[in-house]
Amino acid sequence: MTDSYTTLISAAQLAHAMTEELPVRVFDCRARLGEPKLGLQLFESGHINGAVHADLDRHLADAPGENGRHPLPTREAWLAQVRRWGVNNDEQVVLYDDAGGQMAARGWWMFRWLGHQTTAVLDGGLKQWQQPLASGPVEPLEPSDFQPKTALTRTWQVHEVNANLQSKRHTLVDARSTDRFRGKQEPIDPVAGHIPAAVCLPSTGNLQPSGLFKAADALNERFRSIDAQTTVCYCGSGVTATHNILAMRVAGLAEPALYADSWSGWITDDTRPIAQGET
Repeated sequence: MTDSYTTLISAAQLAHAMTEELPVRVFDCRARLGEPKLGLQLFESGHINGAVHADLDRHLADAPGENGRHPLPTREAWLAQVRRWGVNNDEQVVLYDDAGGQMAARGWWMFRWLGHQTTAVLDGGLKQWQQPLASGPVEPLEPSDFQPKTALTRTWQVHEVNANLQSKRHTLVDARSTDRFRGKQEPIDPVAGHIPAAVCLPSTGNLQPSGLFKAADALNERFRSIDAQTTVCYCGSGVTATHNILAMRVAGLAEPALYADSWSGWITDDTRPIAQGET
């Protein structure tokens, strides 16, 4: 493509690329926590023409377990899935949802995990798309020989989070709501609270009321109190944490790390400390 997009792409820019028949691969990442079948139902009822359904539970995560509710699959398993979808290295990948990018950002991060830089989230999601939608299931695609490159992402494992409780060299940023962070309510996980010394910057704060991302300068101001290079993002299960990572990249900041197990993985071991209330 003449133009490439590495963070966000507008509906107009995507429509232009598709009209010009440029190499674009679109993924529908709509999902609802606790309703694993709904994403596919939404996709089949209406999706951007040519899009492929990227299911949060089946494609963008491994089975729940000690690594949380949406643990990352192995990089090899994810690569195999990308090849089954027929994605080629010269394609612009675009991902969308209907939640301001909260789910699509996970797919964005995972393609970057394979070193695919030309990956972007549709700014504002499906609501911004003005073209007619397609419906029904999609025929299986011809597999590809997609070749991974050096990861553009950084990840943390639980032992690094544990070590940081003592060193405090890195800042953990929690993307959940302030009420969940403070332990006032926990509608999803069996234990309320947050990882000690973390700070709360809800991912919803990255968006304008319209559902579009805030401008780069506003996002830069939002994250000015932390150093992205020494920041580790987490949330409930490693999904909306990637929305904060995307927002920091939109702001022109360095790539923070992702603790993908997040809160739901942290609490699988009851010897790990938890905190409640303010930081």
